[in-house]
Amino acid sequence: MLDIKKIEAAVNQIAAEKKISREKLIEIIEAAIKTAYKKDYGAKDENVNVRLNFDTGSIEITIEKTVVKEVTNSALEISFEDLGDDAENFEEGETVEFDVTDEVMDSEFGDSFGRIASQAARQVIIQKIGDTEKEKIYDLFKDKLGEVLNMRVIMAESGKIIMDYNGHQVVLPKSEQVSRDNYAPDAKMLIYVSEVTNDEKTWPRVTLSRKNKNIVPAIFSMYVPEIKDGTIQIENVVRYPWVKTKLLVSSSFDEIDPSGTLIGQKWMRVKSVMEELSWEKVDIITLTDNTAEVIAKSLTPAEVLKVEVNEEEKSSLVYILPSERAKAIWKNGININLASNLTGYMISLQEITE
Repeated sequence: MLDIKKIEAAVNQIAAEKKISREKLIEIIEAAIKTAYKKDYGAKDENVNVRLNFDTGSIEITIEKTVVKEVTNSALEISFEDLGDDAENFEEGETVEFDVTDEVMDSEFGDSFGRIASQAARQVIIQKIGDTEKEKIYDLFKDKLGEVLNMRVIMAESGKIIMDYNGHQVVLPKSEQVSRDNYAPDAKMLIYVSEVTNDEKTWPRVTLSRKNKNIVPAIFSMYVPEIKDGTIQIENVVRYPWVKTKLLVSSSFDEIDPSGTLIGQKWMRVKSVMEELSWEKVDIITLTDNTAEVIAKSLTPAEVLKVEVNEEEKSSLVYILPSERAKAIWKNGININLASNLTGYMISLQEITE
C-alpha cells in the first residue's frame, strides 16, 4: 500500500531543509502518482485527479469523463446509457468524476501500485530538489554576470571545487580551475561569473571560472576606479592562465596615462591584481595610433629595436638583438603568441647584431 505518513514525513523534512514550499511538493507528488496510474493502470489520455490528504492519511484517485450520447473515446467519454439511473442528473457535455481509489488500492494490484507510486514520488522529489537548487543558484547570480565575487573553498570533490558564497554551496568545475591556485579548505579567492542563463533547453545554468580571461579586467576594475567610471577602457585582453596576461588599454583623455594608471604608484595596483591571480604575470600596453610602437611594447619584457608593419597582410617584422630572443618568445612561444593575439598582427622576429 501507499504509505501516506512516510510521504508526509519526507515532504516536511525536504520543505524545511531545502526551503521548498510544502504545497508545491504535495502538488508534484500528486502529479507523479497520476503519471504512475496512467502508465500502468489507466490510459495515457485519461483525465486523472490525485488528492493526498495528510490529515486523514488517505489518497483519492478520480477519473473525469464527459457525458455524450455516443462514445467515441471510452477513456474520456461516457454515455447516458452507461450512467444508468444517474443519467437523469446530467446533461450532454457535462463532466462526471468517478472515484476509483478503492478499485486501485484494494485490488490485487494495490500493493504493486503503492510501490510504483511511492517510487515515482521519490524520483520526482529528488528531481525537484535538483531543479530548485539550480533555480536558487540562478537567482543568486543572475545579476552578477561579468563580476568577480569573493568565495571560500569548502572542499574538493571528484575534481570539482565546492565553494561557499554567502552561505550557498556553488561549484567551480575542473575545466574552469587554474592549477596554480590554492584550493585548500577555507582558502579565499575571487571567482569570475562567466555565464548565467535560464532557458527551456539548458534550465538554470551558472558557470564560475578562474580561467576565463575576463577575470583579469574584472579584478583590475576593483582596484582601478578609472575603469569603472569610463576614464580608461580595456580594448583587448589575452591570457595564458596562471602564466601571463596582456592587456591593451586606452583613454580618451590625453592627460591620462592608461598603463601607468593600471600599474599604480610603486606598482601597487598591478601587484594587487597579480596576487589575486596567484602571481600571474600581467603586461599592460597602451593603445596608440602608432602600430609599430604598440607591437614593440606588446613583446614586453623583450627590448625591440625596430618594427616594420605590413598593414595589408596584417603582419610585422620585429628586429631584436639575439640576447632578447628568449624574452620575446618565452616559454613555448607564449609571449609572442599573446602579443600577436593582442595586437591582431602576425609577428616575425629578425635578429640583428649591434
